[in-house]
Amino acid sequence: MADMFSTDVLIRTVNSMKMAPSFLLDRFFPNIQTEESEEIHFDVQNRTRRIAPFVSPLVAGKVVAAEGYTTNTFKPAYIKPKTPFDPRRPLRRAMGEQIGGNLAPQDRLRLNLALTLEDHIDMINRRLEVMAAEALRLGRVTVSGESHPTEVVSFGRDGGHTIVKGAGSKWGDAGVKPLDDLQNWAQQVLKTEGAQPVDVVMDVDSWKVFRADADVDKRLDNRRVMDNAMSLDAQMHEGGVYMGTVDGFNVWVYSGWYIDDDDVEQPILPSGTVILSSAQLEGVRAFGAIQDHDAGLVALPYYPKSWVTPDPSQRWLMTQSAPLVVPTRVNASLSASVL
Repeated sequence: MADMFSTDVLIRTVNSMKMAPSFLLDRFFPNIQTEESEEIHFDVQNRTRRIAPFVSPLVAGKVVAAEGYTTNTFKPAYIKPKTPFDPRRPLRRAMGEQIGGNLAPQDRLRLNLALTLEDHIDMINRRLEVMAAEALRLGRVTVSGESHPTEVVSFGRDGGHTIVKGAGSKWGDAGVKPLDDLQNWAQQVLKTEGAQPVDVVMDVDSWKVFRADADVDKRLDNRRVMDNAMSLDAQMHEGGVYMGTVDGFNVWVYSGWYIDDDDVEQPILPSGTVILSSAQLEGVRAFGAIQDHDAGLVALPYYPKSWVTPDPSQRWLMTQSAPLVVPTRVNASLSASVL
């Protein structure tokens, strides 16, 4: 029988897991990029709307400089959740097991292993979701942590794609039309990047003001939502909830939280946040190589390993990752603070 704590078995266990939903990652950063070096190399497209020049058919063709992309390099910070295994735990009833116990100690150990790995992956994916939200909101990601200097990874988004509405122009103020804002912002993205944003993601507070607008009330098509017996009045679960379409936009309401480094719970999307984007963002979850003596420079999103310290006897489980989320076409997104 294979050792359940061997790295090969742990990696297969991770690959077979049903991951918790991560709406921003799944919708805007679906692509995976792994590297066999400690640096992450990511491309940002640079293209303009040039037109072909006229020349005489009797002269040589005009040389046109190639346009393409800029390759940037970043050495990502490490994520290394580590959990001790209590050697007495398999002798006690597992969570959800019937009173008195009906599992063998080895079965409880397998269950504990699976739950711990699931917890590690959930923490790593939540960190990626927070990074995705920051990239969509600000066009940059701040990487900071214990023993890691604060670094800001800027993807070079156009400054006009980060909007803060002032007094008198906020949603809910007299004469302000949220649908006009959406159309103007979508036109701005189309002009800057040539991409058409079709998804509008907003936090619950923004949704409450948005749905109260008379034009939205008349034009929001929520038939598919109502067919699924979903209410427009409240957020149903963490992540993104589809609320309908209006003027060609898919409207999503997003809720999610995380515990920051000061042990304070924070919303992933701050109150008043509205994001416009689409699959044309071409978002990537990039992972640097795992720098581990046992792994070499293996290219994996998650690298779990386990070992035992002899005195006192203690088994440990650790999952390593070196991630960065990258919006390849960063100007295919726009964010606004509307409240």
